Amino acid sequence: MTTISAKAVSELRKSTGAGMMDCKKALEESGGDLDGAMDYLRKKGQKVAAKRADREASEGVVAAVVEGNKGLLLSLGCETDFVAKNEAFIELTNTIAKMAFDADCKTVDDVNALEIDGTTVKERLVNETGKVGEKIEVTNLEVVEGENLSSYIHAGAKIGVLVSYKDGSKDGADQFFRGVSMHIAAMKPQILDPNEFDEDFVQKETEALQAQINAENELNEKENLGKPMKNVPQFASRRQLTPEVLAATEEAIKAELKAEGKPEKIWDKIVPGKLERFIADNTLLDQERCLLSQFYALDDTKTVEAAIKEFHPEAEVVAFKRVSVN
Repeated sequence: MTTISAKAVSELRKSTGAGMMDCKKALEESGGDLDGAMDYLRKKGQKVAAKRADREASEGVVAAVVEGNKGLLLSLGCETDFVAKNEAFIELTNTIAKMAFDADCKTVDDVNALEIDGTTVKERLVNETGKVGEKIEVTNLEVVEGENLSSYIHAGAKIGVLVSYKDGSKDGADQFFRGVSMHIAAMKPQILDPNEFDEDFVQKETEALQAQINAENELNEKENLGKPMKNVPQFASRRQLTPEVLAATEEAIKAELKAEGKPEKIWDKIVPGKLERFIADNTLLDQERCLLSQFYALDDTKTVEAAIKEFHPEAEVVAFKRVSVN
């Protein structure tokens, strides 16, 4: 049997990042030939990767890189939190993220094609799969550009957020929009503004929401649960609240106040609040998925849009991206 020196094992570990026992086994199998040992490890990784191809890399780490007017979020996925917490895995994630940033990558395929330590990122991750016995892959890449950028990595590096914003030339904008980034991490908005919704999508979601609330009310009544009955909304998005709809709603509110015998001179104090409640009850889809329509996590008495305008009338979120591995 070929005697394998510690120096040879060390050299192979340095070249491949594989574990000491794996390197020793590879050198033994290749008769001490370094290239043959590297090929052995590569094939081992490919075999493990093939076996785990249908596994879901639902754990992992998110890394952020922000320099100048560009920010990047990259997630490296694995199968278990145990691997995600490994320092080598975290370091590899940060290394690949910086490479992707420097190479101006736009897609995951761009990242996989990058060269790292004499091989491609994709091949390196196959080798990593062979080492740790779990599927490892780049799962997401997002890039945001803008004059002002805020980034936030949630504790545990499971969630990353990038926000491009206008600050209105007011001091403290970096801290304020960090708060907005934290809101995005917690509340998971998918789009910025309700106008980004497709009309057919809004209609289908409205019908689904109405059916859901009707079912909840029926169950409440049938099972005598004692919960307050929920109002079934006519609409689900601000996109549906046309000037005509709002005007008709205002007239209906006034007619209701008249029927209740409320003096007309106090209507101006009552109508705005009732109209605001109508809008809140009929924009539930927006509140779930649209950043500006959500109630601000750091002050739930106002929407994110209202909080931004309160910070400065000319401040605004231009774009945002959220990447999560769980």
